[in-house]
Amino acid sequence: MTGIDIAPDAQGKVRDLYDLGDSLLLVATDRISAFDYVLEDEIPCKGQVLTQLSKFWFELLDGVVDNHLISTDVADLPEQFQPYADQLRGRFMLVRKADMFPAECIVRGYLAGSGLKEYQREGTVCGIQLPEGLVNSSKLPEPIFTPSTKAEIGDHDENISYERLVEIIGEEDASALRDLALKVYTTARDHAAERGVIIADTKFEFGVIDGKIILADEVLTPDSSRFWPGDAYEEGADQPSFDKQFVRDWLTANWDKQGNPPRLPQEVIDATTAKYIQAYELITGKKFDPSTF
Repeated sequence: MTGIDIAPDAQGKVRDLYDLGDSLLLVATDRISAFDYVLEDEIPCKGQVLTQLSKFWFELLDGVVDNHLISTDVADLPEQFQPYADQLRGRFMLVRKADMFPAECIVRGYLAGSGLKEYQREGTVCGIQLPEGLVNSSKLPEPIFTPSTKAEIGDHDENISYERLVEIIGEEDASALRDLALKVYTTARDHAAERGVIIADTKFEFGVIDGKIILADEVLTPDSSRFWPGDAYEEGADQPSFDKQFVRDWLTANWDKQGNPPRLPQEVIDATTAKYIQAYELITGKKFDPSTF
């Protein structure tokens, strides 16, 4: 991350990871990815929204599923990172190390994105047969679990069947991940609905610590979820959103997917920051104030 003179041990599309021995420091940058590209432009405040929303959900889901979070308090930063406390404030998680499962656990409550395209072709989503007559943004009869592989940067995640997940990690773990993912989603969906937000779909990552499955990485953020405003929901059309779909839509309208993505206009950057902050404020019921992190 800019301004930190310590090289990360690993980098994802958005996060920088530092290995602290018995724990990890996950730093959410303001980078944004779309269509498996990390864009040249950053979205101000994005990393803080991702971190603080994840913290909120980890706390709300306490009792539903264990997680890897140790602290988000700058006072708990390791000594070598203390000089960078101002840059890291609000955007880091100190977490326990976990043995991560090699799959993303996606739960879909509504028909959108790649699921809609498959349904229109086959009447299925990730091979799961759905009722006839569903349309764009239809609420599904019940949430469905549709795992995918975890791709390296530049590669595409690949949707897989539940049966394929069983082949990869075994029946016992696959069943546990499915049940946990659905339970976490429904708990979060009900909270968000009370706050006027529809969680159309989301993806979770799970790992194992001391023999117990735990929720890890980010959780229920605008990067990992499709958030729609409940008061504007209308079946049969694309929905306005509080997530990076806004950026995807601009890129789709202004880029042929050949070569590197174009630079984002300032108005798109500003509007995306506003959408991320709005998601945080609606879901948590708190004002987004970085000075309090």
